[in-house]
Amino acid sequence: MLTGIVGRILFTIPFLGFGVRHLMYASGMAGMVPIPGGAIWVYLTGIAMIAASIAAISGWQGKNAMLLLALLLLIYVVTIQFPALLSSDPMIKMGGTVSFYKDLGLMGGALILAGVFAAKEKKAGAAS
Repeated sequence: MLTGIVGRILFTIPFLGFGVRHLMYASGMAGMVPIPGGAIWVYLTGIAMIAASIAAISGWQGKNAMLLLALLLLIYVVTIQFPALLSSDPMIKMGGTVSFYKDLGLMGGALILAGVFAAKEKKAGAAS
């Protein structure tokens, strides 16, 4: 269906952009990483977001890619956005709130797509 591929493309555009920005600005983003390794984690998550986008658009390993993307977003929410919500600095708190809700919504979208891919796999398995 045309709406399915258009929806997958539109859903993945932010992740392509986020992934490219992670690769371009890893050294500047490294300070936000709450665990040792800094820029390495920024590069790794950038590559993961680009790979998840390609998987969602192509449909290859779509379910697994969307489940892993949802897990990545959950890690962002728990380790970066949620602590920002608790900040006493109003600017950090506001940015954290926006990012918290954005990543929560994107996580929901990734889980929906994982369900769509799972249903397609089940249907394809039943047909063969």
